[in-house]
Amino acid sequence: MKFYNTLSGLKEDFHPSDTTVKLYVCGITPYAPSHIGHAMFSIVFDVIRRYLEFKGYEVKHVQNFTDIDDKMIKASSEEGITTTELSERYIEAYLREIHTLNVLPAHVYPKATQEIDKIIDIIESLIENGFAYNQNGDVYFRISANDEYGKLSQRNVSDLLAGARVEIDDKKEHPSDFALWKSRKPNEPSWPSPWGHGRPGWHIECTAMVTHYLGETIDIHGGGQDLIFPHHENEIAQSEAYSNTQPFSRFWLHNGFLQFGENKMSKSLGNIINVSDLLEKYSPDAIRLFFLNSHYRSPVVYSEEALTAQERASGRLKNAITLKGESKSQDILNSQPFVDRFVAAMDDDINTPRALAAIFDLVRDINRGHEEALSISHAQLTLRELTKVLGLKLDDNSKIDRDINSFIQLLIDLRSGLRESKQYTLADNLRKRMTELGVILEDTAQGTKWKFTRR
Repeated sequence: MKFYNTLSGLKEDFHPSDTTVKLYVCGITPYAPSHIGHAMFSIVFDVIRRYLEFKGYEVKHVQNFTDIDDKMIKASSEEGITTTELSERYIEAYLREIHTLNVLPAHVYPKATQEIDKIIDIIESLIENGFAYNQNGDVYFRISANDEYGKLSQRNVSDLLAGARVEIDDKKEHPSDFALWKSRKPNEPSWPSPWGHGRPGWHIECTAMVTHYLGETIDIHGGGQDLIFPHHENEIAQSEAYSNTQPFSRFWLHNGFLQFGENKMSKSLGNIINVSDLLEKYSPDAIRLFFLNSHYRSPVVYSEEALTAQERASGRLKNAITLKGESKSQDILNSQPFVDRFVAAMDDDINTPRALAAIFDLVRDINRGHEEALSISHAQLTLRELTKVLGLKLDDNSKIDRDINSFIQLLIDLRSGLRESKQYTLADNLRKRMTELGVILEDTAQGTKWKFTRR
């Protein structure tokens, strides 16, 4: 099995350093609803994990939440709530949505605010060893102390300019020195530290989480291509300086950009599509097929036509599995060639388009074999196994889930109407009955929220 390693720019043979593959994926900053870019990286690394497990590896998967940063503080201030309340809302929604998309949960979901002690320990060590410096409560990493800085993004220190999420500050020794700790500003969350009250910078949390949960060297570090610089570049620098161990990660895997027409999908351009909206229109299988029909390192162009086509494609998969598989014929459809093609494709840097081509050729032969009265049950089991590696469920439960969600929202709207017309007894009875059925309502300034609870 080969993976394309961003660090070397080459496809390299993959062998884990231990019996368990250590996988770390950079997660979301929960300050707004999750968008389909979040769905994309979640599905990509879910498939990578599933395939590793299919090949017989054990995987320990860690994915973080950046629950404190400038965006979190700004969004929580605008809503008049704490960053904790904001993060809990959007983390819960994200986990619910990726569950609907059949994404396996990570084994650990650490949060930046839960790693403050570890972060402080790492920063203290970096200062002690000359890799960082304190400027009146702000602590920066000294990139001039790292001869290899720029090796992931192929950038030279002398050519670096302040860019996306690289802060210009007169207190820095070099414009691209980056913040490890930020001193407290008015009305911001803060924690005590040897340098005064403050909060961690963006990059240091991942070093703390990786070393805490996976150790000083991991097998795979994942994320979007937009994170290569500065986030992952800075992460390598501070991690290897802290541990005095190389490599920090043996493989760096990055998924491609999501585009809307000719433009990159981004909040600044106003072309963001939320996961919840996407799930209202398309099944989880169709959404997964949409992303997997492109290689994970390639850009993906959002298209409703393509999603509709994948809805039809998922129907073809379901039909092939539900055909009557047994036959009086002794002739059995041989599915092994399709398995071989699938494995060869996935072994070649998770080439899901080629893997899907093998799967749909198997579907074609299952349909043909059914018409010719061959025994297709074994081939159907193979189809089920291969599609499971790609996280496809091939059932109608997702539609049922969407219908249930829509019905609950209808009841919430009905209750709101009753309250507006001052029919409070009926509204209270409706809420009580929904609670008995396991649907908990919460009235907020942003409207009525709901969640399931165990009865």
